Amino acid sequence: MPGLRLLLVIIVSATLIVADQQFDRLTPVRSTLATGLTPVYWLGNAPYQFSDWVASLFTTREDVKQENEDLKARLLILERRALKYAALASENNELRRLMNSSELLDDRVIVSEVVSVSPDPYSHEIIINKGRSDGLQVGQAILDAHGLMGQVVQTSQVTSRVLLVSDSSHAVPVEVVRNGLRAILLGTGDSGTLDLVHVPDTADIREGDLLVSSGLGGRFPRGYPVAEVSLINKEPGEPFVSIQARPKAQLNQSRLVLVVFPPKGGFQTEPATGDQVQPESPATDTAQEGQG
Repeated sequence: MPGLRLLLVIIVSATLIVADQQFDRLTPVRSTLATGLTPVYWLGNAPYQFSDWVASLFTTREDVKQENEDLKARLLILERRALKYAALASENNELRRLMNSSELLDDRVIVSEVVSVSPDPYSHEIIINKGRSDGLQVGQAILDAHGLMGQVVQTSQVTSRVLLVSDSSHAVPVEVVRNGLRAILLGTGDSGTLDLVHVPDTADIREGDLLVSSGLGGRFPRGYPVAEVSLINKEPGEPFVSIQARPKAQLNQSRLVLVVFPPKGGFQTEPATGDQVQPESPATDTAQEGQG
């Protein structure tokens, strides 16, 4: 009977939901399904790959095309490094007195490519073509050439699912570059707007202030651009200010991204005291940063 079948489906669904929430039993199942869906991701990316193939037919030398791809990946890495230096420039003198290592400025990364985007308008997620076989783990930060994009929330053997900073369930601890003010940046479900919450009405914050990851909690590396304050609304009598920020990362446009690997012991949340930081050598960059 249809009614009996519907009741059975409801009972099974409720059982699976409770088992997943309380006992986390379905994580291996989701990972296996994600691995099995890999051909679907590749199929969705096929038009872009086909257009690349057609374009390559008009290239006179195959090595020129390969060199171009290598230079794009290298440029992305260098842009990431330049962003981080820019975010730390305003506090450079203080950091030189406090830091005793260059790990804060030189995280190991690999280049990955976005192969799929979630069709759910209420879920801001992407799929990248790197997974457990490349060493990826849940929680790793994802960047593009402009700033922090999000974090890995699920991995399969060859792909990973990334939750973007604009998702309504995402939060990033940040600080204002200008004065070090700390706060939490929440996703709103709008790819162009983030909310900076729990900021007192007496706080020194202005439109145009750059917000970078603070590193608190050890999930995200410290010092990467996350957003720029775009709107401040102070309501009389309210203890907190309503603040909106615009993401620095091009969440809906970037195709090449960087996966950040934490150093041994995790990301530093505060600089250690000691000797002055030594300038990092460009010659070591290639050895420490892989390419996909």
